[in-house]
Amino acid sequence: QMLRNFADGYTKAWNSRSPELFASQFATDGIFIINNNAPARGRAAIAKVVQGFMSTFPDMALTMDTLVAGVNGAAYHWTLTGTNSGPGGNGNAVRINGVEVWQLPAVGQIRISDVHFAKADYDRQLGLSADH
Repeated sequence: QMLRNFADGYTKAWNSRSPELFASQFATDGIFIINNNAPARGRAAIAKVVQGFMSTFPDMALTMDTLVAGVNGAAYHWTLTGTNSGPGGNGNAVRINGVEVWQLPAVGQIRISDVHFAKADYDRQLGLSADH
């Protein structure tokens, strides 16, 4: 139940439009990795990454689909919907599913979130060319 409550709060943080609130879900030296790219380390870096999503999709809505508890962590499956209407946006609607694998030694602060979603599908929906 503690894990479920944490995940609900994490979902609210994603939807809060507050990068700082989102980053506060992580340990101070927490790590946020998206599709095996260079990790964002620490709350300031994590806030900067999530600010990008919040700016791109001002109407972003993230929903938790399933939560699977593991040893010292969990798999958090989500759906993100939004309209690319932020700065430089083209108005394209996006709907993408993903999963975050959390290392969560103590419920309440994520040490590492390893995020995966279909980047090619995301780029296509955004209207980005495949060769960028």
